Amino acid sequence: MHLQHSQRAPTYIKAIVTPREPMLRTMSFLLLSILPGTAFAICEGQDLIDAMSAENRAALQAEAEAMPYPQGLYWQATRGDQTITMFGTYHFRHALTDAHMELVKPQIAAADAVFLEMSQKDQQNFQNAIATDPGIMFITEGPTLPDLLGEDDWAKFKSEMETRGFPGVMASRLKPLWAAMMLGIGPCEAQNGAMEGDGIDALVGEYAGDIGTPSRSLEDFTSVLGMLDGQPMEDQLDMIRLTLGVPLDPDDMSYTIRERYLSEEIALTWQFAKAVSLQYGGPTAAEDFAFLEKAILVKRNEDWVDLLAGLEESTVFAAFGAGHLPGTFGVLYLLEQEGYTITRLPVPLPN
Repeated sequence: MHLQHSQRAPTYIKAIVTPREPMLRTMSFLLLSILPGTAFAICEGQDLIDAMSAENRAALQAEAEAMPYPQGLYWQATRGDQTITMFGTYHFRHALTDAHMELVKPQIAAADAVFLEMSQKDQQNFQNAIATDPGIMFITEGPTLPDLLGEDDWAKFKSEMETRGFPGVMASRLKPLWAAMMLGIGPCEAQNGAMEGDGIDALVGEYAGDIGTPSRSLEDFTSVLGMLDGQPMEDQLDMIRLTLGVPLDPDDMSYTIRERYLSEEIALTWQFAKAVSLQYGGPTAAEDFAFLEKAILVKRNEDWVDLLAGLEESTVFAAFGAGHLPGTFGVLYLLEQEGYTITRLPVPLPN
């Protein structure tokens, strides 16, 4: 049973222009989250992995266990005198956000350098850029989504956005990339604070700044966004259409991802996301998934590892989306290939 949606209106602009993890939970649900939230309520739902047949669930679990570092949120990588401590984040606020933050505070305080996907300074710069150039996020000239999607798809999209508290007049002018991102947020999460505040990524940045170690960015997010926004318009529109065509309750999808994250089953969540994408993504699903996987995960992980492995600082703390941790393309395995010893750290549950 889903929590009843509140009547609070989301603060759209802050939500959309603070994309800690700009991966598309559209046809692939690659993200473990997209936008952060502070005021929140727990949205219940059905675990879609538990709902699978025993045979399909066992196959999914076997695929996940075959991936390097399939479970775990909290890790250390050591090489010589350098130690990199990493925490895999879920960018929405959740029931254990504060407990996770208390867990990592000592590591942040001890660090010579703190890294996020986007530092506080870069987040502010990006928000300022959108304030002066709405074209980053909105269609400012030419056909808008009602024309681009067609009558039926626009009606479905408009309805979905309204269930998330997002007015149709604003939704009509969203660029397809941003529209697809918004669909990646379940209606219950959207209506109960997921777009109104800060998840643990922001808390890490704020705490680091407060104690005198400002956060730094792992990448130039605008280059990632530009690459995605530069894809052909029809391909971007297909991301919306494919998401609308997935016959799964988006609140159940959000619930499944969140609960499996809290159980530290990161590779299982990844394999589930891939299975959903391939099942409902149409004839080009495999190709589309491979493109997003390479562009949004593999290439970024490689760049992050190059950066982290080349640092002069001996004690480093990094917080980034948990989906970047497991697999042969994951940060942990790539650091292992660079000569680091990888150790999983415990994440104790609060009493």
